[in-house]
Amino acid sequence: MNTPPSPGARPVPALKPGAVVAVIAPASAADGAAQAAAAWLEGRGYQPRLMVGTRMDTPYDYLAGPDSLRLASLHTAFASADVGAVWCLQGGFGSWRLLDQVDYALIRANPKPFIGYSDITALHLALQRRVGFVTFHGPMLGQDFIPGRSEPTESLAWAMLSGQLGEGSWIEAPAGSQVAAMAPGQASGRLVGGNLALISALMGTDDEIDTRGAILFIEDVNELPPRVDRMLAQLAGAAKLEGVAGVLVGNFTRGAPGSDPAGQSLYWPILRDALLGLDVPVLTGWPSGHWNPNLMLPLGARVTLDTQRRALRLDQAVVRQGTA
Repeated sequence: MNTPPSPGARPVPALKPGAVVAVIAPASAADGAAQAAAAWLEGRGYQPRLMVGTRMDTPYDYLAGPDSLRLASLHTAFASADVGAVWCLQGGFGSWRLLDQVDYALIRANPKPFIGYSDITALHLALQRRVGFVTFHGPMLGQDFIPGRSEPTESLAWAMLSGQLGEGSWIEAPAGSQVAAMAPGQASGRLVGGNLALISALMGTDDEIDTRGAILFIEDVNELPPRVDRMLAQLAGAAKLEGVAGVLVGNFTRGAPGSDPAGQSLYWPILRDALLGLDVPVLTGWPSGHWNPNLMLPLGARVTLDTQRRALRLDQAVVRQGTA
């Protein structure tokens, strides 16, 4: 079934040089990383504002503070007029616990770049459903920039957030990437998705993914092949693979002993069985998410997937200059 393309999400204001960047931890704590993240941002001319909690006691030691604190940080970061971007410190576990408490009207009224991946996928899915502006599946301060990620991780992030990449610009995998066309072709649509486990976890909720006419991006970490198989079967059973315009597959890392580092060898047959019959372009091995480099992706934006070029083209502006 061919689904008509839907309009892309609204662009957000560009991040200006020297702006305040709110650093939040809506999921797990990153012990010792907050101050390092602040120094990293200061070194690039930005003003960090730390809004991160500390690790809770067992059994909730996977959370960076109680839900009320992490929620308040999210709300304050968006509501503060002087904040130019909301950047997650790390993923982990727990973002999904906030979804039914988020003030989406407040966030909708205060659009600004929101950046993160992994467990942050839960917030991306909810914001795509309820707010309607572009959010950024991209490198996080504690999880990526402090340990260091290969270029073009950092340069692409700044170029995209500042508006240097406009409509018609290409996002291309760097040389040496294990990007391959599973099913060749070109397709356009909204870019949706993120971490497969979180996409699967939100199925059946008000924030489940909308894939109609979209370019679906998936990736994961620490998931064994049977679990990936099960999650893909869940997407198929929920008709989330019907009507997609194309699929962009990231890497499945640290899940299966004996697989290559990018997770291509053992996962390839599972992905092929799930995706090849869709009769849409499929590009695999894309370096975004739990991989190095970690290329920023504008979720909700209209893009074109081109397997021959091994790239994505921005078909709309993802940020806008000024505040109007």
